[in-house]
Amino acid sequence: MSRAPSAPIALTSGEPAGIGPEIAVKARLALGASRPFFWIGDPRHLPAGVAYQIIRTPFDALDVPGGALPVLVHPFLEAVTPGRPSGLNAAGVVAVIARAVALVQAGAASAICTAPIAKKVLQDGAGFGFPGHTEYLASLAGVDRVVMMLACRDLRVVPVTIHIPLAAVPAALTPDLLETTLRITHAALIRDFGIAAPRIAVTGLNPHAGEGGAMGSEDLAVIAPVLQKLMAEGMRLTGPHPADTLFHAAARARYDAAVAMYHDQALIPIKTIDFASGVNVTLGLPFIRTSPDHGTAFDIAGQGVADPSSLIAALEMAAVMGAARQA
Repeated sequence: MSRAPSAPIALTSGEPAGIGPEIAVKARLALGASRPFFWIGDPRHLPAGVAYQIIRTPFDALDVPGGALPVLVHPFLEAVTPGRPSGLNAAGVVAVIARAVALVQAGAASAICTAPIAKKVLQDGAGFGFPGHTEYLASLAGVDRVVMMLACRDLRVVPVTIHIPLAAVPAALTPDLLETTLRITHAALIRDFGIAAPRIAVTGLNPHAGEGGAMGSEDLAVIAPVLQKLMAEGMRLTGPHPADTLFHAAARARYDAAVAMYHDQALIPIKTIDFASGVNVTLGLPFIRTSPDHGTAFDIAGQGVADPSSLIAALEMAAVMGAARQA
């Protein structure tokens, strides 16, 4: 019996006045049919003169030649001027994300890759009540907690706390939050990355991981007990490590992912190592979601100069994660 073809990846339009449409076309030209995906959006928002083919169902994308972008049409209210977002299109941006989730939940897509959105535009134009993509996707999936991972070829890193002021981090860093983050990360490394026994390195919060309490108590009082508990269950964890010695090449060879305590502690290393090709991955969802690790770039939209490297990496990673889940 022949095996049914794998469903293609759903790529959302994101903010149509940003670089999303341009990099979608460039990613298709770079990948060809090697990583089948389709774009959900309004064809009027694509750069002029590009080759695209309208499809009726996601599986039709499998038959589209590599030089053309498969488009599942989702009409928006307005055409766009690159670099000038319109609040009238905000509801369409949100609806495309919801449509992609419905498709992946129905098995018509193997994963979701999301192009960048402009949160303020969505909040003002559509009453969008979420801080960003991740929280909206979690709501659509009915999941209470998810984890943000940033990944490139040489590093996977997870921040425990994310978009909060640095002064608020110590209070937000609770044993429950750290334990949940580690459990979700550990499970995702097994299920989505095919690592049977993941090695996870954990940073401390303070300089020198607190230096035995001389530079803060959180490393001993909050982080270490959680690690001891999970290690007793069989997880391969190390730490808390001084963050300033955890991201050089020799250190990275000793773990499969690093868990850091706050935003910049995690994102500075990966953006230094691979600024162009980092991928944002949401762990803990019942489906695969990746995204390029950059914004809408209104300042260069429509100029034909946007770099598609991060989107290409996000599509590649979605395909690899999908294969791991199937296996």
